[in-house]
Amino acid sequence: MKKRYLVLAILVSAAVLTAVWYMSGTYASEVNMDDYLKQAGTVAVSEIEDGLFLDGQGTDTAVIFYPGAKVEYTSYLPLFYRLAERGIDCFLIRMPFDMAFFSIERADGIRKNYEYENWYMAGHSLGGAMAAVYASEHLKDLDGLILLAAYPTEKLNGGDFAVLSLYGSEDHILSYGKLENSHVYMPEAFTEICIEGGNHAWFGNYGEQKGDGTAEISREEQQERTAEEILKFVGPAS
Repeated sequence: MKKRYLVLAILVSAAVLTAVWYMSGTYASEVNMDDYLKQAGTVAVSEIEDGLFLDGQGTDTAVIFYPGAKVEYTSYLPLFYRLAERGIDCFLIRMPFDMAFFSIERADGIRKNYEYENWYMAGHSLGGAMAAVYASEHLKDLDGLILLAAYPTEKLNGGDFAVLSLYGSEDHILSYGKLENSHVYMPEAFTEICIEGGNHAWFGNYGEQKGDGTAEISREEQQERTAEEILKFVGPAS
């Protein structure tokens, strides 16, 4: 009986510590959702069970995006709205506790309920690493992976699968050593681009991130450059 109470006490303590750690460093979105939900234009933004669906005029290509650790998923609306405006439909996934490793397979439901000819996974920071894990297990079902300040830990070579890796030159959170070491997991169709002046946090709209470098370009410029490179990578959409 004493052993059972000891185990219970350890589990409760661990849960409390986890909660304290989580609440001490969450990053809330600076995006006003109503501005996007009510906006009249070529992109319809709607709330779905797993997050947000950005439905533009494109019909054949979609990106499923996993947010960074402890970052509210709506923070990435401005970046992916740019893509949806230019023909790439996007799904921003809401994760349990804003942590993608709690639900790596969440993309399954999106792919099951929507039909597109071309599917791409994407993610920022830890969300990118988890998107890479998902992609490594579905290489035949996906066309590629887009990594924002992230790197894979599983092999991604298979068929025509392609990877685009983007990061900022002023990113002080990303491990450049691990980024370089991850090249062994990359397919032949691999493109890596450093956005000069960009940092870790400017891919989203959630303010400054602890430990990050100071960006030398505006957040809008970093996101526009990111959108342009993703569009080149994905190719013409219809």
